[in-house]
Formats: sequence, structure tokens, C-alpha cells
Amino acid sequence: MTDRTSATATAGGGLGAGGSTGPARAANAARTAVVWDALVELLSRLGHGGPLEIVDAGGGTGGVAVPLAELGHRVTVVEPSPDSLAALERRAAERDVAVRGVQGETRDLASMFEPGSADLVLVHNVLEYVDEPAAALRDVVGITRGGGAVSLLVTNAVAGALHRALAGHIDEAHHLLGDPDGRWGEGDPMPRRFTRQQVLELIGGAGLTGESVRGVRTFADLVPGHAWEGDAHAGQRLVELERSAAEYPELIGVATQLHVVAHRD
Repeated sequence: MTDRTSATATAGGGLGAGGSTGPARAANAARTAVVWDALVELLSRLGHGGPLEIVDAGGGTGGVAVPLAELGHRVTVVEPSPDSLAALERRAAERDVAVRGVQGETRDLASMFEPGSADLVLVHNVLEYVDEPAAALRDVVGITRGGGAVSLLVTNAVAGALHRALAGHIDEAHHLLGDPDGRWGEGDPMPRRFTRQQVLELIGGAGLTGESVRGVRTFADLVPGHAWEGDAHAGQRLVELERSAAEYPELIGVATQLHVVAHRD
């Protein structure tokens, strides 16, 4: 198992960064550092130094899966898009690691994996798009071993209202706060957003026990683009700000995303 410092450095360009450099890479690091820190800590608790069986449900092009494979874990990405799976294969080859990619959705997990066969299942930005979030999470729990964990990342409804208001769309922000799916209107491209309470109810309903909800991208999506210009250290300072903000529950409402590590007893 790689220690936290080197693991963070390894994944700094991996969690969705692609080949970005400069300000784009720094901005991406600020958006992913909190989740990656939580995953590295979780891996050390689950693995006891050995490789884990990890399933990344809806893992896309492997932005998270490939860095996890670089740490020596056995990772399978379940993804409905063949184009994303092809990009995953290229990314893994470029980084010289093995990541298994299979086409499917959360409802297919039971037919792809033995019950309780995964040490960790990632469900990042998936529940926003499935037909039944509660059923999808139950499918995830079905393949998670006792004592294993689920990493859940969802879009925050409250922050969505804040962002619409800051963009000048006051009526849409108001509508979003009252909408059960957290949408600002028919033109909203996001099918669903979640409040903190809804996330906790989903976790409890699936038979998981959750740690505290952490805010992700608390400031990274609010800092104007010109703040990066001519400042080589701005990105790292924003990363540290994001890490600090995640420890303050009062800031959850500002965070674009909510992250929970939940455990199966």
C-alpha cells in the first residue's frame, strides 16, 4: 500500500484530469482532493496492506479507477458507454496498469459479481441519473462484503440553488429548493440532485451505516477563473482550502457535491 503522500501525488492528475496541465490541472486537483484523501484513508483501513477488490459503478473513462489500480488494487469499471470503456482501456494502457472494464449498469451488478465479493464499491455521480436511486444503491450493497464500504458522491441540491442565484436566475433557484428532485426547471440537464438529508436516508434505507457527510468543491466552483492567472501557487492554496472546508459541516450547503463513505456491517 502506498502511503498517503505518494498516493495523493500519484492521483493528482488521475481523478478526471486527463492530460490537463497548468491552471486546468490545478483546478481539477482542487475539485478532487477531498474525495481522494478520503479514499486513501479508507483503503488503508480496508486493505491492511493487501490488494482490494474494487468495483467502480459508472466509472466512465477511469479517472478514479486507474489511480486505484496504480496502488495495486484489482479494479473493475462497470460503465454503460462503450466509448467510455474504450477511453478507459487507453488510459490504463498509458499508465501501464490493468483495469477490467465491463459494459453494464447498476441493475446488472448482481449478475456480474458474486454477492459480497467487493471490498469497496464506488458510486460517484451515478445516482443522479438512474431511474430509482434507492434500488440502485441496494444493488451496490448486494455485491459489497460485510465490513466493506461504499463511496457515494452526489450533486448537492442546496449548492445548486446557490449557483443559479449567483448566475442571476433567482426564480430557478427558488424552484430548485422546492423541487423534490432538486431541479431548477424542465431545461435542467441534471435529472436529480440530493440534499444531505436525502443522502442519509438513502444510506440508511440500503442497510449501510454512514460516516459524516463531507462537502466537495466547496470553493473550487466559486473562485473566478482570473484568480488562477499569473499565480503558480494558487492551485495548491485552493487544494488546501478545500481540505480545510471539508472539515466544517457548516459549509456543506456551499459544496457542489456531497461525499459519504458508508459501511456494510
